[in-house]
Amino acid sequence: MAPAGNFESLQAAIQNGADSVYFGVDQLNMRARASVNFTMDDLSEIVRRCEEKNMRTYLTLNTIVYDHDLSVVKTLLNRAKEAGITAVIASDQAVIASARGIGMEVHISTQLNVTNIETVKFYSLFADTMVLSRELSLRQVKHITDQIEKDEIKGPSGNLVEIEIFGHGALCMAVSGKCYLSLHSDNSSANRGACKQSCRKKYTVTDQETGFEIELDNEYMMSPKDLCTIDILDQVIASGIQVLKIEGRGRAPEYVATVIKTYRKAIDAYYLGTYSKKKVSLWMDALNTVYNRGFWSGYYLGQKLGEWSNHNGSEATQKKIYIGKGTHYFPEAGVAEFKIEAYDIKKGDKILITGPSTGVEEVVIEDMFVNDLPFEKAKKGDNITLKLPFRVRMSDKLYKITQA
Repeated sequence: MAPAGNFESLQAAIQNGADSVYFGVDQLNMRARASVNFTMDDLSEIVRRCEEKNMRTYLTLNTIVYDHDLSVVKTLLNRAKEAGITAVIASDQAVIASARGIGMEVHISTQLNVTNIETVKFYSLFADTMVLSRELSLRQVKHITDQIEKDEIKGPSGNLVEIEIFGHGALCMAVSGKCYLSLHSDNSSANRGACKQSCRKKYTVTDQETGFEIELDNEYMMSPKDLCTIDILDQVIASGIQVLKIEGRGRAPEYVATVIKTYRKAIDAYYLGTYSKKKVSLWMDALNTVYNRGFWSGYYLGQKLGEWSNHNGSEATQKKIYIGKGTHYFPEAGVAEFKIEAYDIKKGDKILITGPSTGVEEVVIEDMFVNDLPFEKAKKGDNITLKLPFRVRMSDKLYKITQA
């Protein structure tokens, strides 16, 4: 299950083997501030693209909802139903009831902290899929999935309740709980999708009696490392879950492309019987190239305390540098033209091209024409043409990939 914060990320998910996508519309989702988000008018296009690949579409509507939000909630749900969105991910009972009232499939958000089988039984009256609390171990997850089968706990669809857990991406200090730090520090509610990420900063601890200050040594003590389960994927699958959720609606489209592609390979390898430590090592190298705060396995193996980041921002081994934008594509020749707006680019460089319809494409420059003549290098102001196996649009952006 892939995150989609915009059309570039949506297309990246589609191209790299996701089975489903989740996304927010306007302000009523937990990433209202962190990602561009879609509008109601985008819903039909999202469904059209995903249905072509037989992918499911999930609308996140999981913030705290106030009375003045209710009319917008109902309008959004009706529009989602009309567009053919598969399900809504919800945590507020008003959203759950409204969705069920129009016959829309409901998934229970991690915000509701489902941690035991009796809670699963209760929400099975309303929902077909539940995202478990991120504090659970895989042993606890396995107990829940086993009990669902044993007790034949079914959702409104008549099928056994499906269990979803987080597989990769950012964790916050509140894990699956309600965090108020951003509200206290910036009057900006995380539970309304407007987190300012106060926990990601470095802090000094002060003794209130003496005024003595201690700077925490190399640790952002409220900023956990990112979750990564690719090295324990065999245990994750054995826990009986049906959906592995990749976090990252606020991250770049190349993050979505790389993470989804890598987990797709790993999951397929598991079912083919070729999952191995050697492959895990290669997959970890790939995951390290895109945004991350370092990795740990969360609480799945029974660890009681988190592992904290010792850097501000990403530890990715690669970074992208903006070079220019697409200006034309010649379909018969398979040639794309770009305007270089910043920095130099040369033969042998690894480049990244992103766009709402193009998604994410990475290639190495083998041959390049500069102002219609073959050249090894291009600079700011030049027009270049490249032979590419995919279509480039005028909205597409060109980046160079370098070591961080």
